[in-house]
Amino acid sequence: MDKKKPLLALALLCAAGLTQAGEKEELLKLRNTTTNLIKQLVKQGILTDKTANEMIKQAEVDADQQVAEAKSAAPKEVAPKELVPSDEVRVSYVPDFVKDEIRQQVRTELREEVVSDVMQKAKKEQWGMPNALPEWIKRFKLSGDIRLRSQNDFMASDNIPNSYFNAQAINEAGGFTAAGVNAFDNTTVDRHLFRERVRLGIDVKVAEGLTAGVRLATGNMFDPVSTNQTLGNTGNRYEFALDRAFLKYDAVDSEQFNWLTVSGGRIKNPWYTGGSEFTGGSELVWDTDLSFEGFAGTIRHQLGTSNAMDLSTDKGPTLFATAGAFPLQEFQLSSEDKWLFGGQMGVDWGFANQDSVKFGVAYYDYVNTQAIPNTTATGTCDTNSVNNDASVPQFMQGGNSLATICREGTSQAPGAQPGQIGLASDYNILNINGSYDLAEFAPYHIRISGDYAKNLGFNSNSIQSRYGNAWGSVGGDNSNSQTNAWQTRVDIGWPRVDKRGHWNVFSFYKYVGRDAVLDAFTDSDFHLGGTNAKGWVVGGNYGLMSGVWLTGRWLSADIITGPSYGIDVLQLDINTRF
Repeated sequence: MDKKKPLLALALLCAAGLTQAGEKEELLKLRNTTTNLIKQLVKQGILTDKTANEMIKQAEVDADQQVAEAKSAAPKEVAPKELVPSDEVRVSYVPDFVKDEIRQQVRTELREEVVSDVMQKAKKEQWGMPNALPEWIKRFKLSGDIRLRSQNDFMASDNIPNSYFNAQAINEAGGFTAAGVNAFDNTTVDRHLFRERVRLGIDVKVAEGLTAGVRLATGNMFDPVSTNQTLGNTGNRYEFALDRAFLKYDAVDSEQFNWLTVSGGRIKNPWYTGGSEFTGGSELVWDTDLSFEGFAGTIRHQLGTSNAMDLSTDKGPTLFATAGAFPLQEFQLSSEDKWLFGGQMGVDWGFANQDSVKFGVAYYDYVNTQAIPNTTATGTCDTNSVNNDASVPQFMQGGNSLATICREGTSQAPGAQPGQIGLASDYNILNINGSYDLAEFAPYHIRISGDYAKNLGFNSNSIQSRYGNAWGSVGGDNSNSQTNAWQTRVDIGWPRVDKRGHWNVFSFYKYVGRDAVLDAFTDSDFHLGGTNAKGWVVGGNYGLMSGVWLTGRWLSADIITGPSYGIDVLQLDINTRF
């Protein structure tokens, strides 16, 4: 190429006087094309007007300078023949094919030079490039979702009014009498609610493998299992509280297999819960909106290949084990702090045909959650000890067997009604769950899942000796222990439906015995929350566009033991995720 340049330059100089109008038009087209390119970059926001004008002016200056240099280097008037140096060659005629070749080469070199200059300037000034932002901003990840819900609660026609205590309302009011009409659950009045959920999260990469996360969410700050905000507050603003705040460390091996996860603070549910992963899993034991306060760690071991990029073979099962410790309620003057300790072991196996199976066995031990009755002569709440007050549950949805901690009134005039209510049973829960994902009809999947829980801590004889008549008076039933809970579920369709046209449908049957699980943390929608309920749920999801989908659910549940109390719930949601 270098050897051709002198000959090319010579040919250009010789052909300068023979330039046709067509060649000028080509150069004008190239100039206009470059100018239009710069204008389009301005229009799309990649360049500012100031930068574009500077580029055009600089191009004009460079062009003027090149013209001046060309003139100064141009050959002077041709001397008489006898004065022409012997080593000079003159060309009086340039063939058309040579001119075409010269024209094409000039056009190509000029285009490449313009593009190169624009790219160099874009790289230097970082137009629209990721590294145009400061390094610390790239470590932040913003995410969130908004859900709008219409909910109808239909009470069965044979429900009996004032048949079930609202223990939460009684404890908050300071007694049965003070609670008034709120002392009993609503069993007869249908309701229609519009509700909204807003969540906004920020994850920050602190160091290699270490992430800090914060999430804000709507909802009642004293309700751990719901982030719904009910519309209809006379224009008052919604509560927006800290739902999660955590540090999480993930360790990976040389093949990028995540073998260890440790998290602490206010964290997401660390346990495998089976069910549909898109809807958050089974809610037999844990509601999907529940966050955990404490520390948890999961260790994983791949029995087959652990190469995350290997999709061609059966990798073999991955074994996992999770342990966690979570303070539930801390007291300054009492040693009866409430805790939850848990452990889970399981297997996750993905097959070469894209089927997968996951199975887990867990044990959850609640400490100091049983009611401590006031054993003074009067048993009234004004004579409570610190430990009596500490045993009052901070939150209950209803369904668990209850016991009176103390009675209304004072020691001078004792009352007969309960003043504070607590949990009668201890809770040591064995939980077994699993799911099989069939990908035979991909992209449609069939997921079959099951969940079983049993409270091994329930002992009717121990409860009777601890509380006596104070147990049966507020909902206990020592003649029929209800310590089992189970659920079976089927999902059909796309595994995720947050894309246009994606869909899935699901159905499951759920049975939750009175004391099988802690009513505070179980599903808040089925039978409007709590335990001692059984019934069906059917529903589906349909994607409207990327990140937007519709959900519809019909939940039909009845009481297991006690007076008739049936509730049907219809939920229609529009969801968006970003």
